[in-house]
Amino acid sequence: MDITLTKANLKDAENIHKMQVKAFIPLLKKYQDFETNPANESIDKIIERLNQPYTDYYYINLADKIVGAIRIVSLKDNVYRVSPIFVLPEYQNKGIAQKTLKTIEFIYKNASRWKLETILQEKSNCYLYEKLGYKKIGKTQLVNDKLTLVFYEK
Repeated sequence: MDITLTKANLKDAENIHKMQVKAFIPLLKKYQDFETNPANESIDKIIERLNQPYTDYYYINLADKIVGAIRIVSLKDNVYRVSPIFVLPEYQNKGIAQKTLKTIEFIYKNASRWKLETILQEKSNCYLYEKLGYKKIGKTQLVNDKLTLVFYEK
């Protein structure tokens, strides 16, 4: 599988927003997490993040097709946070997120630690991160009666 990453910039905000909504809308419908789900974010939020000096967005490319995106937030002491990563629904469950995370870890070789959170009830997401060496840190956040966020570090 030929996965490559290309850095996104401000002109990509609308496309990233459209893809993010498409990728996260099934979870929004399932969990009704209107305050935290990326499908409910405005394009202004994407623009704000693209303007942050400590944020990098990358398109996820499968051959010559954009199939998703990942945002990397640089924290202090070479600690990085993934927030969010998404793959368009028609490309999910093909190993793309796994390959993307491995590629990101290679790009950010200086990382001392990685952080991310995911939906506890989404067992396939938890499995993906655990397979890649991420460990639950014992912190959870109850969003609503259907959804709990679980926090991971590597």
